[in-house]
Amino acid sequence: MGVQFFSPQGMTQPVPYHHVAVASGSRHVHVAGQISRDEAGRAVAGGDLRGQVAQALRNTGRGLGGAGASFADVVRLTFYVTNWSPERIGDFLAGVEDVAGELGLQQPLPPSSLIGVDYLFEPDVLVEVEATAILD
Repeated sequence: MGVQFFSPQGMTQPVPYHHVAVASGSRHVHVAGQISRDEAGRAVAGGDLRGQVAQALRNTGRGLGGAGASFADVVRLTFYVTNWSPERIGDFLAGVEDVAGELGLQQPLPPSSLIGVDYLFEPDVLVEVEATAILD
């Protein structure tokens, strides 16, 4: 799969992600929203945003791997975060940085959206991550 990431002139710089991804390939992989739970459904990181981001990304990596993909194939990430406020960006980015090397998650990230929501499906879930990857 060929993917090119870039942020054209005239778009906000710097940001922790690329604004654009152009990918070629024929196999699309869509990983459903992943949260900070282990394979038995038990909460992993408690009420810590940093830890939940890291574990949700690990679970996203497992989903990608199950389809024969990796973060190198990801062209889009979407993050849903409860009770979002700009003051939380440090904890959010720290969670990403904690696992970037472990997961092969490039920085800046692929094109990404961070969407603040009132709540997710259970009260202890602070973040959910969706991924889209393209494979040959």
